[in-house]
Amino acid sequence: MIEIRDIRKSFGDQSVLKGISARFDAGKTSLIMGSSGSGKTVLIKCMVGLLEPDSGQVLYNDRDFFAMDSSQRKQVRTEIGFLFQGSALFTSMTVEQNVMLPLSMFTNWKKERMLERVNEVLDRVGLENANHKFPSEISGGMAKRVGIARAIVQKPSYLFCDEPNSGLDPRTAGRIDALIQEITKENGITTIINTHDMNSVMEIGEAVFFLLKGEKRWEGHKDQILESQDEDLDHFIFASPFLQDAKQAMLKHGGRGH
Repeated sequence: MIEIRDIRKSFGDQSVLKGISARFDAGKTSLIMGSSGSGKTVLIKCMVGLLEPDSGQVLYNDRDFFAMDSSQRKQVRTEIGFLFQGSALFTSMTVEQNVMLPLSMFTNWKKERMLERVNEVLDRVGLENANHKFPSEISGGMAKRVGIARAIVQKPSYLFCDEPNSGLDPRTAGRIDALIQEITKENGITTIINTHDMNSVMEIGEAVFFLLKGEKRWEGHKDQILESQDEDLDHFIFASPFLQDAKQAMLKHGGRGH
């Protein structure tokens, strides 16, 4: 579980985060959504320590991250997996080497043990025969799965995903969403996903947080979104006339259904 309390962050005169509080539970996929400039990327960077908030707390299972010394923070970071937007694979390394990198950096394991773990996670994401391929030799969807494998290779308690479906076609994006949710539930991970993809929100958004201009404007389950009376959330979700018509049709027939 991760809890954030009154997180504030400014850059010069620009206030980017304006007192955001939220709780992210283990075993659930929590999605932070918002348009560009809403503050969602800055929020995640504050949560993982890439940025220091001006005030507020980030609690990892009741441990206050910003009250820790450097060695304590380093320990928490070993419990965090991060799936970067665009996968961020090293092009000069094979799939196997990319996935093994966190183990090489943060463990004292022997090569045989590292390779065994790498094969476990590659098998879990459906890439059991891709060890010796280079990023240039695999598809975008496969690269995302390599990124997921690398993010979970150390068996993290916390998983952060930054726009995991960026650049993917809808079918591949759906498979990535399903894979992230399955891994979250299998391992009881606290998973937080930054996204503007409403397909992801409506498919796996067990907890959804909507940010607008640095403020948390709404939170709830994906099945509660259509019931929201927040005009800004409504505009964000149903921006096109087609989606507005679809919403009216769904509401006319009693909602989305379950």
